[in-house]
Amino acid sequence: MKHSHISIASLFLILAFGCQNKKLPILGESETINKLVDGKTVEQIIYPVIPDFSFLNQNGKVVTQSDYKDKIYIADFFFTTCPTICPVMKKNMLLVYEQFKDDQRVGILSHTIDPEHDTPQVLKQYSDDLGLSGNMWTFVTGDREKIFDIGQKHYMVSASTDPDEPGGYIHSGSFVLVDKDKHVRGMYDGTSQASTKELIKDIQTLLEE
Repeated sequence: MKHSHISIASLFLILAFGCQNKKLPILGESETINKLVDGKTVEQIIYPVIPDFSFLNQNGKVVTQSDYKDKIYIADFFFTTCPTICPVMKKNMLLVYEQFKDDQRVGILSHTIDPEHDTPQVLKQYSDDLGLSGNMWTFVTGDREKIFDIGQKHYMVSASTDPDEPGGYIHSGSFVLVDKDKHVRGMYDGTSQASTKELIKDIQTLLEE
């Protein structure tokens, strides 16, 4: 029996250690290149990263990749007049905001896909209506094609005009988790509270890496 108790205790320790060291995958299509290191050719895997960007936020200030240096952030795509999934997404994103609003290592970056309507002034009112404070959650607008491009090619979400859709746009309901090296580490259903809670756990995991 003594050996049995030791084995069970060891098993619990192993399981606990394994959970604490969960490793999130890097998403996207990687590339393998050959690199010369100390006179030897070795293979190196290159993972896709979020490229440099420049948008205007709700305060009329330019936001670039440098604003997220050494930060984990969550990106999503929406528009303020969206009559379908956006209200649910923002309600769930508020859970993330409340959890990390005082942590300078975490940010939220919401891109409007209707820049013609969603000016910085409109985004500011939208932010105020959500009851936000500080600079943890940023809303950005800019050139529509650039927003569509970075969404589809790099955040791996859908974002485009569609006259047959309510509001005239179609977009993904995903929350995209980006690490300090600008790699996409997870995608979550922004319309699901359970998936959002999983995102919160994964943010905490990244913070411990």
